[in-house]
Amino acid sequence: MRALSAVGHRRLGAAGALAVATGGWFSGKLPPHDPWGLWIDHGSTVRTVAAVLAYAGLTVLVVAWWQYGKAASTVRETLTTLAWWTAPFLLAPPLYSADVYSYIAQGAMVLEGHDVYTVGPSALDPDGIGGDAAGGVGNHWRDTPAPYGPLFLLTSAAIARITGGTIVPAVLAMRLVALASLVLIVWALRRLAREHGGSESRALWLAALNPLLLMHVIGGMHNDGLMIGLMLAGLALALRGRWVAGSALVGLAMMVKSPAAAALLFIGVLVHASATGPRVRRWAKGLLAPGLVACAVAGAATVVSGTGFGWLRTQGVAGNIHTALSVTSDVGLGLGLLGELLLGTDPEPIASAVRTLGLAAALVVVVVLARRSMTGTPSPVHGLGLGLLAVVALSPMVQPWYLLWGMAVVATTEQYGRAVAVVSVLSAALVYETHPTGATPPYGFVLAGIAAVVATLAVRRAPVVPEGVGPPGPRTPLRPGAERAATGRGSGPAAEDDIRANAGKAGA
Repeated sequence: MRALSAVGHRRLGAAGALAVATGGWFSGKLPPHDPWGLWIDHGSTVRTVAAVLAYAGLTVLVVAWWQYGKAASTVRETLTTLAWWTAPFLLAPPLYSADVYSYIAQGAMVLEGHDVYTVGPSALDPDGIGGDAAGGVGNHWRDTPAPYGPLFLLTSAAIARITGGTIVPAVLAMRLVALASLVLIVWALRRLAREHGGSESRALWLAALNPLLLMHVIGGMHNDGLMIGLMLAGLALALRGRWVAGSALVGLAMMVKSPAAAALLFIGVLVHASATGPRVRRWAKGLLAPGLVACAVAGAATVVSGTGFGWLRTQGVAGNIHTALSVTSDVGLGLGLLGELLLGTDPEPIASAVRTLGLAAALVVVVVLARRSMTGTPSPVHGLGLGLLAVVALSPMVQPWYLLWGMAVVATTEQYGRAVAVVSVLSAALVYETHPTGATPPYGFVLAGIAAVVATLAVRRAPVVPEGVGPPGPRTPLRPGAERAATGRGSGPAAEDDIRANAGKAGA
């Protein structure tokens, strides 16, 4: 049936994305003051109706994404679908987060000579450049120093300078950065999947076409997209033997957000494996060389930006903000309150200790995965993906879009079906946790729980699907000679026909 084809699901998803963007136009994170009069509040009734429309559209989009994964599709078709699903978000106001206002305000602070690593956006003049953006910053962040690296602050400052801090053009310029990040992610995903002998279309389905990415990288314009794109590109270069350039790109990714530094350890594994000479020399090269290259790039970016090295001391500021998705923060808070109730002790030291233990455990997991990846099981790239997922799971602050860090890496190593199943289910669930305004209402967690149960049942009952597409099901071997086309190593109409033919045989 046409309605059940990849094209039918593409159209269904596009309708869902359009509903999300339309609802977000009236219920998204609207600026407190828009001199252009485009993104203005139309009252509580309109906001409520628009939010319902956005949630309904999101459900349609999630279902379309899930079903699209089961349909046989080529890379070209998947990229077309990505364009269809991305387009409705391009002119929408900020969705699911107010962080973009922080970005613009911090860029204006750099222009005005404020130390963004000491003071927050509240230091800006409300009537000056960036004043409107500062007014839209969430309460938690108005007096919080920037936790981002100099590269991203330079980008924000350039946008504030070009747009004069006017809300609409500044936000749309930030969305262009997000769109460029998506292009870089797509480029790197395809190359990493190809290097692993995997399916490019499946990697794109899981990581780029994912509603969680569309909502929070394109809709919300989170700078995590830029970090992920640079990190993936660095990995792709390192896998091809260009580890110096790859380490440099990871250094730039670190100058957006610091978790990208984990990639250096796994690039080191690749360097160690390819190094020659005495054993000590190979170990030293693998452990030190990528880090030295990245540090040199980070230092140069810091000097060029003129913002100073304050970013080294602000990396932990986000951990002071409690989010319900953080297991370590929840456990620490619970133990702290229990200690206060039973022993009359201050709950904060206990909560802080648990958060610190969580980060230490995450570091141990990353190191163990890197050590194991030296034997090839898991591969260095898959090890990095699992390591980043562990970092997110044990972090003192967790947001839904943090899942993208590790998911984008794991998506390129699709032979590890269990990890793909887990991140698929989490993706379908976490999209519901956040309201279009960026708030996290209690019913968001209820919806997320329902979605997680439904998605888990769908994975467990999934029929055999074409190799390289969709949510993981039982693996069906391809006939000899077909793998090259199915993994995307071929190109052109012949390769695409092979993909369809093999998909049909796999599902027969």
